[in-house]
Amino acid sequence: MTAAERPARKFPLALGRIAGAANGKAADGAALDGRAVLRPQHHAAHAHADAGRRRAPVGLGLDSADVRMRMVARLRAEGVAHPRVLGAFAAVPRHLFVDAALATQAYEDTSLPIGHGQTISKPSVVARMLELLLDGAAARERGDLGAVLEIGTGCGYQAAILAEAGRRVVSVERIQPLHDKARALLEPMRGARIRLVLGDGTLGHAPGAPYDSIIAAAGGESVPAAWLEQLAVGGRLVAPVHQPGRGQVLVVVDRRVDGYTHVAHEAVKFVPLKSGLSR
Repeated sequence: MTAAERPARKFPLALGRIAGAANGKAADGAALDGRAVLRPQHHAAHAHADAGRRRAPVGLGLDSADVRMRMVARLRAEGVAHPRVLGAFAAVPRHLFVDAALATQAYEDTSLPIGHGQTISKPSVVARMLELLLDGAAARERGDLGAVLEIGTGCGYQAAILAEAGRRVVSVERIQPLHDKARALLEPMRGARIRLVLGDGTLGHAPGAPYDSIIAAAGGESVPAAWLEQLAVGGRLVAPVHQPGRGQVLVVVDRRVDGYTHVAHEAVKFVPLKSGLSR
């Protein structure tokens, strides 16, 4: 094990350095540097203290890039083919974003609880949604996700994945303790690539619009109008949406000059989309 591959001694962990151990750089060859993520005005000290008490398990091999590469190989065997997606999963250590007691399950294809009734999504589901985003015409031409709006930061893992596959990420979380946790875990990246916002995700985040890609980690009865308005012309949105008779399915929305197209895909199971803030 090299020095770069050893687990950090405490959170916040040097995510950028650990990810770099897998491929030496970000997915597009750029270092993750720049401005810090937004700081909330409440509970920050508690989040940092909680993060500081957590430890990555020792002796389980979770600090090894080989563990992540086995997960990547499994995703590839299941049909995930986009190099940008596979590279992002190889770069970001998932075990750093789950509770220590669940870390041995971090690289299994399973969702895991992160508290407050929320979960970290299965790797295969995240990969599927990213591939759908990257299959949009503008993304294919550009080669990445461009400017991304994420609805539902959760623990921050998907935001880190999106940062590897896009150019900048604005991630909105309505639950203050989860926002604080994600800020603490992502703090070492300090990148202009990721901006964390405490807010009502159903409203999106207009100051950062328009977005080339929008992805949601919670499902409602329909796609909120604010998301559609904030989607760039040529952009693509992927979100779970409830459909009568089918339940929750992945819906892909493309914005064109003359309007929007909606295409429904496979059934999924995400937490409900809620409005307002929870402190």
